[in-house]
Amino acid sequence: MTKKSKIIVIGSIALLILGMAFFPRIKELFASGDSDGASVQRAPTEGTNRLELVVNATILQPQTLNNLFRITGVLLPDEEVDLTFESSGKITHIYFQEGTYVQQDDLLAKVNDAPLQAELRKLEAQLPLAEDRLFRQQTLLEKDAISQETYQSVFTQLETLKADMELVKSRIRQTELRAPFSGMIGLRQVSEGAYASPNVVVANLTKISPLKIEFSLTQNFVNRIKPGTEIAFTVENDLEVYNASVYAVETRLDVRTLSLFARARYANADGRIKPGQSASIRIKLDQIDNAIVIPSISTVKEMGRDITYVYENGKAREVEIITGMRTSSSVEVVSGLSVGDTLLTTGVMQLRSGMPVRIDRMVPNSAE
Repeated sequence: MTKKSKIIVIGSIALLILGMAFFPRIKELFASGDSDGASVQRAPTEGTNRLELVVNATILQPQTLNNLFRITGVLLPDEEVDLTFESSGKITHIYFQEGTYVQQDDLLAKVNDAPLQAELRKLEAQLPLAEDRLFRQQTLLEKDAISQETYQSVFTQLETLKADMELVKSRIRQTELRAPFSGMIGLRQVSEGAYASPNVVVANLTKISPLKIEFSLTQNFVNRIKPGTEIAFTVENDLEVYNASVYAVETRLDVRTLSLFARARYANADGRIKPGQSASIRIKLDQIDNAIVIPSISTVKEMGRDITYVYENGKAREVEIITGMRTSSSVEVVSGLSVGDTLLTTGVMQLRSGMPVRIDRMVPNSAE
C-alpha cells in the first residue's frame, strides 16, 4: 500500500469515528422543532430531567367581534353609452377632445345638414305670406265675406307649413351629436369626412361619479343584505378603504347559480377610482361587544368536544369550551374561558393536560 493510500484510509476512519460521536446531537437538533411553532426542550428539575413544551400564549381580554362577509365585486360606471348619430351623412365637424369631461347637451359632432338647412329656409320664406293670407281671410270672415270652409282651408295650410318646418328642424337636430349626460368621453373612433350612420360608434361616454359596485350574493345572505346596508371595499394597488351603501338588490335568484346580484353606490367625487376595476368587499353582518375571542388555531376537536389549553403554574390545563360565532381566523367562546386567562396558542396538537410548558412569547389577541 502506498503512502497516499494509507493517508486516505486513516482519514476515512477518523471521519467515521467523528460522525458516530456527533450523531445523537445532530438527531436531537433535527427533532427539536414541531409543525405549529412549539418545541420540546429539556429542563432540569430537582436533579432529574423533564420535557417541557415551549409555546406562545395570549391573555384573554374582552373584544368586539365582527362577523364579516367577504366577496369580490366589480366597479361599474353610473351611466355609459356608445355615442352614435341618429341620421346618416358625412361628418363635417368634431368638437370634443378625447379623454375630457363634457357637460350634458354639449355639441360633440355634426354631419352635413346643408340640404335640410336649405329646405328650412324655403319654408321660412313662405311663412310670412301664409300668415298674411290667414289674417286677410279672418278679416273677411268677420264681415261674412267668405265662408267658414274657405277660412279653415287657409288656416290648415298655415299649420301644415309650420309642421313641415318643425319636421325639418327635428331632422337637423338628428345631424347633431350631443352628450346625453355629463361624463368623461373616451377615444374617438371616426374622423371628420367619414360617413356616419346609426351603426357607427363615434366615441364612448362614461359617467364615473358616482360609481356602482356590483357583487353577487348566495342564498344564505339574501335576507342579510338590503338597500341601505353599508359596505367597505378596497381596490388593487390602493391601501385606502372606501365606504359605499347598497341601493338595489335583484328581485330573484338565478336558477342555475342560486345567487343574485346587488349594487352599491360610491360617490367617487374626485374621479380617482375607474370603472372596470375589481373591488374586495367587506360587509359587517353582526357585531358582538365584550366577547371572549380566541384564534381558530388554538382550539381542537376531540371526541366531539371543542377543547383548548390554558397556562397554570407552569403546566397546561385542558378546558372544554362552547363556541359561538366563527370568522375566518377567530372563534367566539360562549363558556369555558374567562377574561384574564392565559391561553396557549401554539403546540395545541402536542399539548396534554398537566404537561409542563414554558411560554416563549406573549402574542396579542385581536378579533377580526
